[in-house]
Amino acid sequence: MMLFQRETPVRALVTWFPDWPLVAARLADALPPDVPAAVIGQGVIAACSAEARAEGVVRGLRLREAQTRCPELVVCAVDPVRDAREFEPVVSSLEERTPGVEVLRPGLCAIRAKGAARYYGGEEAAAGAVLESADRLAVEARVGIADSVFAAEQAARSTSELSAVLVLPPGSSRDFLAPFPVEVLGQPKLASLLKRLGILTLGNFADLPAADVRARFGAAGIIAHALASGQDPRKVIPRTPPRKLDQRAEFEPGLDRVDQLAFQLRATADAFVAGVQTEGLVCTELRVLITDEAGSRSERTWGHPRHFTASDVVDRVRWQLQSQPPAHTSNKAVNGGMSDGGMARGGLSSPVTRVEFVPIRVDSIAHHGRALFGDGAEEQIHHGLSRIQSMLGHEAVVVPAISGGRLLAERRRLVPWGDALPAGAADLASRPWPGRIPDPQPATVFASLIPVLLLDADKEKVRTDHRGGLLAPPTWFCPTGDPARRRLVIQWAGPWPLKQRWWDSSHRLEADRFQLVDGNGEAWLLLLDEQNWWAEARYD
Repeated sequence: MMLFQRETPVRALVTWFPDWPLVAARLADALPPDVPAAVIGQGVIAACSAEARAEGVVRGLRLREAQTRCPELVVCAVDPVRDAREFEPVVSSLEERTPGVEVLRPGLCAIRAKGAARYYGGEEAAAGAVLESADRLAVEARVGIADSVFAAEQAARSTSELSAVLVLPPGSSRDFLAPFPVEVLGQPKLASLLKRLGILTLGNFADLPAADVRARFGAAGIIAHALASGQDPRKVIPRTPPRKLDQRAEFEPGLDRVDQLAFQLRATADAFVAGVQTEGLVCTELRVLITDEAGSRSERTWGHPRHFTASDVVDRVRWQLQSQPPAHTSNKAVNGGMSDGGMARGGLSSPVTRVEFVPIRVDSIAHHGRALFGDGAEEQIHHGLSRIQSMLGHEAVVVPAISGGRLLAERRRLVPWGDALPAGAADLASRPWPGRIPDPQPATVFASLIPVLLLDADKEKVRTDHRGGLLAPPTWFCPTGDPARRRLVIQWAGPWPLKQRWWDSSHRLEADRFQLVDGNGEAWLLLLDEQNWWAEARYD
């Protein structure tokens, strides 16, 4: 009985983009170019630049050791979403030259070699077309062609900068793979076991009888055995290209005024919204990417409480430009040539040459249809708040949200109308936070602590001893900090010590909390630091 049906190998063309996590980070401006840089995941180096490798930094090295070898190393965290997003234009460019691309993972893709070779007149010519497609996007690529996807991947990884293509003749994949170590199978547990058994290379593993491999290593072992034998059972399954919902506008020459940019983008915004609606969808989360003549890119994701219209899209571009650091004022701006519609108060440092709209989250248009008699008060509220935002700016209308923390000011967060709660805020809010004030919470939380006085019967400031107890009970409370306008303390509770981040000098907090009710019937939450009393909130 056959262990699995071995079909005639289908030759595959695999394109590998070296150090793609690093390339994607640089494309997204998360890492600067031409400096020692690395992408880290779980505390180890996942990918590094040539400048870093020249200093001894290698993949798999711990971050502390890498920084010891290269003190100038610039790092950022691994981001699979970023890798996939930046890889999408590369795949689209490949599909223009060689349709039928399967994305194995960001930075690695495969196509059937037969069709491409027939079209371009040979496998080497097809590989050249793939490299030319990558060169148009200024990314480095390597190509391997073999009888299986696995062998073609190893061939691509065996190339160099001077020779970026390696074509294995038909039937030679097993001999090519024989000297490779068993670690390239991508199964650490199996590789460790094989090495303990004295099987160090793929050739040694491929020489074992398939029946014995299945009996000893199971289904995973027989698949790995097929890979080592050049009989990869995987087929190249071309992806279905995603629907083209994003829109791009390019300007030559670049535009240096916000009002001009907003006017020119109106048609692009209309096309974007219409394209999404043609698919029976609406956009509820939008990414706006703005590129200037200097190559700098501004990227931000915007949310919407309902769904984006063309006017909303244009507003987000304007707000994004206004939220940028102020540009260097030119002579034209100094002489009055640039009006308030320009970028003198903020924006990119040079004229804008490209704006892209990418839908991040969409929803069925059926969920956002208008009711028979309109949406009533909700629609009016949304229209009014959006109108205020369009006139005063994105930060002009905010809604409260709960985050994590022990101090009330830390727990309160104001989010611009339409934006989603920042990532991780809900998780922080759900944590126990020992030492926080129990319910019910104060209704009025002061934006900043208000200085007050809490006095004892001798009109001396109330203090605590080294064990956290009161040296004298409170008698008088001065909410304005003026002893002449004091109130009698009716009830009080506390103090409760609050100590956090003792290891961090810039965020360390050591204080005592106190609750009281004054003679006017108002309840207060107070905070005592090393020197002074403060009002943190009031119970209304």
